[in-house]
Amino acid sequence: MNYPVWYLPGVGGGLLMAIIAITHVFVSHFAVGGGLYLVLTERKARRENDAQLLEFIKKHAKFFMLASMVYGGVTGVGIWFTIGLIQPDATSDLIHTFVFGWAAEWVWFLVEIVALLIYYYCFDRMDEQLHLLVGWIYFLAAWMSLFLINGIIGFMLTPGDWLENRNFWSAFFNPSFWPSLLFRCAMATLLAGVFAFFSTALISAAGFRQKMTRYTSRWCLLSLLVAGLAGFWYLQVLPGSAQQVLAISPTIQRSVIIGAFAVLSLAALVTLFTLWRPAWHNLTVALLVALSSLLVMGAFEWIREADRRPFVIYQWRYSNGIAVSDAERLDSGFLAQCRYSREREVREDNLMAAGAELFRFQCYACHTLGGINNDLRTRTASASFPGMVNYLTTMHEKRPFMPPFIGNELERQALAAFLVGELHGKPVQRTSQGEAHPGETLFAANSCDMCHEAELVFNWAQGKSLAEVDQGLATLSQIDSSMKDFAGTEAERQALAEYLLDPHRTAVAAAAFSGLQVLEEHCVLCHDAQLTLDWAVTRDAEAIRHGLLHLSQINSSMEDFAGSEAELDALVLFLAGQAHGGVQ
Repeated sequence: MNYPVWYLPGVGGGLLMAIIAITHVFVSHFAVGGGLYLVLTERKARRENDAQLLEFIKKHAKFFMLASMVYGGVTGVGIWFTIGLIQPDATSDLIHTFVFGWAAEWVWFLVEIVALLIYYYCFDRMDEQLHLLVGWIYFLAAWMSLFLINGIIGFMLTPGDWLENRNFWSAFFNPSFWPSLLFRCAMATLLAGVFAFFSTALISAAGFRQKMTRYTSRWCLLSLLVAGLAGFWYLQVLPGSAQQVLAISPTIQRSVIIGAFAVLSLAALVTLFTLWRPAWHNLTVALLVALSSLLVMGAFEWIREADRRPFVIYQWRYSNGIAVSDAERLDSGFLAQCRYSREREVREDNLMAAGAELFRFQCYACHTLGGINNDLRTRTASASFPGMVNYLTTMHEKRPFMPPFIGNELERQALAAFLVGELHGKPVQRTSQGEAHPGETLFAANSCDMCHEAELVFNWAQGKSLAEVDQGLATLSQIDSSMKDFAGTEAERQALAEYLLDPHRTAVAAAAFSGLQVLEEHCVLCHDAQLTLDWAVTRDAEAIRHGLLHLSQINSSMEDFAGSEAELDALVLFLAGQAHGGVQ
């Protein structure tokens, strides 16, 4: 909120960052492990006086230099450019915390570049032992870059004691430092073998190609085993709320499935086509192995990034750039305190414009409009204005991986108006407080408000006398065993009965809390409401309730219904009413 927003609504900064960062990480880890592969294989060639192997290493060193130095260097700069634009507040936090760590990493990167240039261009013009020493210097410099970056990246998910003492060493040697370092070292050596498969596939001599293919496959399989053990260790050190997000986030669950499939594919390809049958190895196999390993690395990075949510720096700064410590202050009025907002307050004449500004500063960090990543156009297509207002009020409790809405009630309504009215052209009806029937307040404050789609209750009361409605409220458990009898006083019950019979209830009915709103809050942001209605149409109320409580058994990508008992009752009643034609 202290910087302008680089606004690309159809793409989103998160997707752009993922494309650049994951490919950079893929190549940069190769730059570390590949250095070890080069120097150990060269040492083997010189010890065995193997001219053929030495020639292979020289050719592979050229490919290694072009891939790691050119692409790795360009995307490294691209990461700095991108994070400075999409997360300027968090980037500032990292620089202020790790300024000397970054400086040291740049020194090692410079040593890395110089050593690699000398290693390649002086391959045949330098004393053998000195050339190997240059290779070891390159590997040490590359590994030190990994060592330093690992501490900074790990800090963002597990800042540990830094949250209390602001100490550099607490931040750097954070709780996930060592398991993350072991995992990244294993992935680095794995990728050294993966990229070497391209060079081995181009060897013309069949016998030598098979020999080098088997040699390289052992690198991959051993590294994959260590990476799996390190990944398990890494999971054990995650904080409790991060483990909760890991368990409930649909995005993470999809990434876990992709990652598991990629690991199995990688292990199968390496075992079958390179270790067991090296004669089958070719450029197509090398490409498939590389794609599988890219998915493994990408899934890990995506899960690690997503697991920080709702934070970009865990418990310190939300993913939309708002500091956790500023949230309470900003609740009094976000726009007035947002330095680069074009709207400073919410008025009737700027409702949509103010909502658009709130979307840019609070939602856009994770969501797009019409993009392929977390598109809010599709996720809000079935929402109504009252349902969206209520969802924004409770979304952080119901979806812990989303930051809370920060701002006052008018700003919450403005954002809801933008998401529902501006994006979908639906009516936005803001009710006026202070003119409500006494029964309306009771409807919102008691079980009616928390359990039922409003129109269903009004339809039930239609055609009844005041005494019949009053008696029905007193004996609700006899109408439906899942309901409780009205618990207010006799006067309150009569006021509520009068309200349900009020002929001017339509506008209030549209705005009241309802089972439809529960559906919108819990379901339609992931799939269309009609899909849920079609599922419910062949089931009775008890089957619907059981299904909602066991959604993960219907589809592993869904979560079991996590709302309150009252919300569950409301949703069951609404879906059962729809299924039997009771609610239109």
